Amino acid sequence: MVFFTETLEAIREFMDTGGVVLSAIAVMIFVMWLLILERIMYALKGYRHYKQTLITKWQSRKERDSWNAEQIRQAYIARAKQKLQVNLPLITSLVALCPLMGLLGTVTGMIEVFDVMAISGSGNARSMASGVSKATIPTMAGMVGALSGVFANTWIQRKAKREIELLEDHLPLDH
Repeated sequence: MVFFTETLEAIREFMDTGGVVLSAIAVMIFVMWLLILERIMYALKGYRHYKQTLITKWQSRKERDSWNAEQIRQAYIARAKQKLQVNLPLITSLVALCPLMGLLGTVTGMIEVFDVMAISGSGNARSMASGVSKATIPTMAGMVGALSGVFANTWIQRKAKREIELLEDHLPLDH
């Protein structure tokens, strides 16, 4: 229990050090990773059942070589692709927003530094330290969030593309 309390206190202090922008970045990263984890779980578990249902439907068709059959096949593939790509544009947008929010944190932190300099009338390093900290921590958090999201998003997109290719192979036309 003590470890948990100390960990929460350390996180709270870190969030206070980064300011309001860091809180917004943390919420964005949290939402992004919820969406990423949902997509990973669907790609690894949920999609299998849907794919098997489509393959069974296709194989139960008596006629698989007409224009109508080709259109049905294309519809199956398009629906599967759509199911695999749910929320991918949103994840991509959140990945792109992370460094921009970090930049916003940089700007707000530097404004604080300039405010301290204007009030104190000097370039006292101690008085500027908290503003510089507020400028660098959100930038770092935004970059870490973006990097982690880029790798996960790339994996999900590759997995979706590969699954669609495999589905196309499992739904052959009888020519």
